[in-house]
Amino acid sequence: IQGLGNVGYHAAKFLSEEDGAKIVSIIERDGAISSPDGFDIEAVKQHVNENRGVKGFPGAEYTEDGSALLEADCDILIPAALEGVINKGNAANIKAPLIAEAANGPVTFAADEILREKGTVIIPDAYMNAGGVTVSYFEWVKNLARIRFGYLERRHEERRGQLIIDALEKMLNTSVPQEIRDQLTTGADELALVRSGLDDTMRNAYNEIRNIFNSRNNVVDLRTAAFVLAIERIAKKYESMGL
Repeated sequence: IQGLGNVGYHAAKFLSEEDGAKIVSIIERDGAISSPDGFDIEAVKQHVNENRGVKGFPGAEYTEDGSALLEADCDILIPAALEGVINKGNAANIKAPLIAEAANGPVTFAADEILREKGTVIIPDAYMNAGGVTVSYFEWVKNLARIRFGYLERRHEERRGQLIIDALEKMLNTSVPQEIRDQLTTGADELALVRSGLDDTMRNAYNEIRNIFNSRNNVVDLRTAAFVLAIERIAKKYESMGL
């Protein structure tokens, strides 16, 4: 991951904590650190906040030229800070088979062509950056309704979960483990519902982008597919308004 700011930090945090990914390299303004065993993202973030950089983080290999680690061997490369960090000069040396553009415009036009020829998959920034705007839309909808998400259904979900537990214990003549009981009898709070809505929105959007990429011979990559999807949606809206 290049950049441990708001975007990079949360990407690293959720990938490591929820998906079991190893964050093996972190690039910051003062250089980069790497470890084949991965990093505790909270510990690195605290170190960066206290020292204004990653240099000196215990147990890690430090490299002063952070940009060199963009070319390191890894499964996913996430540029999450600056524009144009992957360019004509280093694109041919990028080893990651997948690049997720968390920053705005981290891959230049020339680099994009080189990477496409290599078969590198790039998830475009236009899609990757949509999460913040999507949740802002949820907030707008919530403000219009003047009621928090989950307010009407949370207790109903908890009662339904308890009914399921009671039925299972009666049929199986055994007690449901406390961990499962807690999961079934705890209704979703507002944060869980927002994350669920974001997850669903991003999955659906990616599936539409992928379908365009896979079904049209003249669409050469996911970036072009995302642009096609966006333009066609706008065109349909204009048509529906008679414009």
